[in-house]
Amino acid sequence: MSLVPHGSPMYEETVALRDEILRRPLGLRFTPEGLGAESSDLHLACYLDGNLVGCLILGPAAAGTVNMRQVAVAAEMQGRGIGRAMVLRSEEIAREHGFTEMTLHARETAVPFYEALGYERVGERFEEVTIPHWSMRKSL
Repeated sequence: MSLVPHGSPMYEETVALRDEILRRPLGLRFTPEGLGAESSDLHLACYLDGNLVGCLILGPAAAGTVNMRQVAVAAEMQGRGIGRAMVLRSEEIAREHGFTEMTLHARETAVPFYEALGYERVGERFEEVTIPHWSMRKSL
């Protein structure tokens, strides 16, 4: 897994993957303002045989807390442990950057995946980008 600079060609690849997996199925699109707001985030990309197969974003939140979001794995690569490996590596990277807690908003269908990695639900179910989500957290 590699850190990719915001605005780079590799970053643009991650935007395309996120759009394909996370946005288009919901009828949503990225805006230039939304993508511009990601400039201070850490962008992680997972490559297999030179092809992008997954990505996620880590964004600093409150002191010591980082928010994981936009976790996407290419459709043909899902179910092969790539998402799990990306989350575990992102936790290492977060610790290396001094963070002590990871938070995220999980789609309700992904909650069991995150719970298996030690994340716990916080609060009540809510709607985000038109679908049910849960806030989750994990101490690093």
